[in-house]
Amino acid sequence: MSIILQSTVGGFSAQFMRKLPLVEQAMREHGLDPAEFVIAKDYASTATIPIMGPFFFDYSVYFGDEKFTVTEPNDMVFLDYFFKRVLAADEPPELPRRPGLIRRLFGWMAEAV
Repeated sequence: MSIILQSTVGGFSAQFMRKLPLVEQAMREHGLDPAEFVIAKDYASTATIPIMGPFFFDYSVYFGDEKFTVTEPNDMVFLDYFFKRVLAADEPPELPRRPGLIRRLFGWMAEAV
């Protein structure tokens, strides 16, 4: 099953729809079931200039009992944000420790000239 999409503003862009299966595959690889997610797209606010329309959209993501909303200018910016959240580790990565001064000094001395 795929992510459930809802929109009150005319749907999602064609480019978004082409890239969505890649995001769903990444979700599966990270142990997430795309069928448990609902993405809803709405206008972020009313237009300040009626002819131009709104500049941003609210994307609400529902999963289980959780929900978050982000405001982005278009579908692809949101999809990039969502994809990064899918790939994000639960804990920050452990950074490699830099060797101490003495170890670096001995390393430099051991190098051939």
